[in-house]
Amino acid sequence: MTFVTPRAVRVAAALLLAVLVVSSGAFALGPAPGDQLRPVSFDRTLKTGMTYVDVNRAETEDFHIPRAEVYFSQYRFVVGYYGVETAAGEVASPEARAGFGDPLAVFVSDFSTVTPVLSEEGYLRTARGRAVGWTRAEEAAFVVDSGARAPSRELAVPFAGRADAVAFSQRYGGRVVDWETLRRTAENPLDRRRERFEARIAADHAWADGVAADARALLDRPTSVVVGRDAPTLAAAIEAAPPNTTVRLPPGTYPVTNLSVEKPVTLAGAGNATVLRGDGTDSVLALRHPRVAVSSLRIDGVGPNGTQRRPHGENLTEADWSRVVEFAYGQGDAGVVLHRANGSVVHDVTVDTPASGVIVRFSDRAAVLNSRVEGTDEPREGFMGVVLMQSRALVEGSTFVGGRDGVYTHRADGFVVRDNQMRGERYGVHFMYTSRGLVANNTIRDTRAGVIIMTRPVENVVVGNDVRDSEYGFIPVGSDSYYARNVLVDNGHGLSVSGHRSVYEENVVAGNGIGVRATSLFPTNWVVRNDFVANDRQVETGRGPLRTWSRGGEGNYWGSLPIPDADGDGTLDRPYRPTGPVDGALRDHPAAWTVSQAPSAVALRAVETDVSGLRSAGVVDQSPRAIPVFPDTVANATGEVDG
Repeated sequence: MTFVTPRAVRVAAALLLAVLVVSSGAFALGPAPGDQLRPVSFDRTLKTGMTYVDVNRAETEDFHIPRAEVYFSQYRFVVGYYGVETAAGEVASPEARAGFGDPLAVFVSDFSTVTPVLSEEGYLRTARGRAVGWTRAEEAAFVVDSGARAPSRELAVPFAGRADAVAFSQRYGGRVVDWETLRRTAENPLDRRRERFEARIAADHAWADGVAADARALLDRPTSVVVGRDAPTLAAAIEAAPPNTTVRLPPGTYPVTNLSVEKPVTLAGAGNATVLRGDGTDSVLALRHPRVAVSSLRIDGVGPNGTQRRPHGENLTEADWSRVVEFAYGQGDAGVVLHRANGSVVHDVTVDTPASGVIVRFSDRAAVLNSRVEGTDEPREGFMGVVLMQSRALVEGSTFVGGRDGVYTHRADGFVVRDNQMRGERYGVHFMYTSRGLVANNTIRDTRAGVIIMTRPVENVVVGNDVRDSEYGFIPVGSDSYYARNVLVDNGHGLSVSGHRSVYEENVVAGNGIGVRATSLFPTNWVVRNDFVANDRQVETGRGPLRTWSRGGEGNYWGSLPIPDADGDGTLDRPYRPTGPVDGALRDHPAAWTVSQAPSAVALRAVETDVSGLRSAGVVDQSPRAIPVFPDTVANATGEVDG
C-alpha cells in the first residue's frame, strides 16, 4: 500500500492551486477586428526578419527594405517584419498559429507612394523626403525576381497599385503576383529545412577539404634558401627566394618584428625549436600576398595591443560602423597577420601572445591548420586566438588556450571552424555580423560561453560540438539556422533557444544547472529529437507565447517520467509541459503525478492543445519520447541510464 504523507498533501495542494492560477491567466482577449486595425510606427513593433548588417546598411546607406506589420489574434505585440516575403511565409505557418493565433491584419510597405529605383547593387532607393506608405497585403501587388535585394538576399517589392507594380517590373524585370501567390512561393516548410541544411553541411565540408588540400600543397614547395647558410636573416632570405619556393629556418631564435612577406613563398621551420621572436611592440609576421605559407615554428614576443581605438587620420562617421569594427578588432597586434592574402596558410605554428594569435583580413580561402595559440590566463587581459575579418576562411585542427575568444568573426560569411580544441576563453567561437558559417566538431571547455552568435545573422550551422564546464554552452541569435548533434553537459546553462525559424535537433543537454533557456518571442523554431536529461532545471522561459517543441509526432526526451507509453510506440501517452507547475515537478515530487491526473488538470491540457487563446506562456512537448535519441551519450554524460 502506498501512503501519502501530510507533506505530500501540502505539495499536491500547492500544485493544484498553481494549475488553477495558470489556467485563469491563460484567457486573453484578442485585439480589435481586422477592419479597425491600422499600421503603427515601425519602431513600436516587435521586429524580425533580416540580419543586423542588412538593416544597419539600409539605414546608413539610405536604401529601403520593404516591411510588413502583422496583428495576431492571441499576441499582444504587433510583429514587424523586414522583408515582406518573410512575413508571407510565416503568418499562416503552424508554428505561428500555435503561438500567435490567426493573423487579423497584415500591412506591407506601399511603393506606389514614391518612385522607387534600383541602384547598381539592386538596392531600393526613393527621392529624398518621400515617405513609403502602407497598404493591406491582400490588396497589394508584389514584384518578385526583379533584382531588388538587400545585402544578404533578394526582395519582393509591394505596391498598392497593380499598374505601378507592372511599370516597375517592365523597367527592372521580374513578375507581378498577389499576396496569396507570394505566400505559397515564400513558404519554407521546416520539413525541407533539414534536407537543405544537411546538404549545406556536406557542401561546406567539401569546400573546407578543398581549402585544406590547397593549403597543404604549399608545404611541398622546393627549398631555395636556408637562413644562416644562404642568407644572414629571415628578411634577406625572403628577398632572395624565388616565388613558389621554400625558405628553411633551422632550429634557433630569429629576431623578427612586423616583417612583411609580399611574394608567394613558404616559411618552414623545425617545429618549436624554430622561434620567431618579436620585440614585444607589434605584430611579428604580416603576410601580404596570396598563397603564402608559414609552417612548423613558434612565435613569441607579440605586442600587447589587442585592439586599436581609431584609425589615424580618418574621420569616421556612423556610416563607417563596419570600418570601426575592422580597425578595433583587426588592426591589433598578432603573431601572424594575413592581409589580402587569399589562399595563404598558417600551419603547425604555436603563438604565445598577450594579444591575438592570427588575424585574417580580406583573405578568402585562407587557412589556420593544426596550430596552437596560447593566450593570457585572464580572458579580459588578452584578445583573440584567430580573428576572421571579411574572409571566408578555414580554422581546423587547432588548439586555443586562454585569451578572450578562441575564434572571432566579423562579416566572415561562409567561414568553417572545425575539429578544434578550446579552453579557458571568454567565448570559444564568437560570431559577429556573420552569416552562413559552419562550426563543427569542436571540443570546448571552461568558457563563459562555448559558442555565441550575435547581431541577427542567418543560415548559420552549429553541429557536432562538445561543450562542458562552461557558464553557457551555446547562445544563438539569428534566424533560419541549424543547430544539431551538439553535446552540452555540466554547464551553468546548456542551450538557449532563441531567434526564429531555426532547427534545434538531436542535441544532448544533460547535467546542466539550467538545461534550456527559451528566450525567443517568436514561436517559430523547430525543437525536436533532443535529449534533455538530469538538468537541475530543465527549461527556463522568458516572456512570450507558448512554444511547442514537437512536430509531426516527433518530440524530445525529458528523462524518466511517470507517464505511460501504453502502446509501446516510443511516445508518451500525453503531452508534457516542462515549464508547467505540475509537469515540471513530476521527477522530484511523487505527489505531482496524482495532481496531474486530476480531472481539472486533464481537461485543461485537452483545451490548451486545441485553443491557442487558452495557452499560457511556456513550453509544451506534444509528443514526448519514451526513450533517449542517443542512449549511450546520455548514459555517459549523466552516469546513469535514463529511460
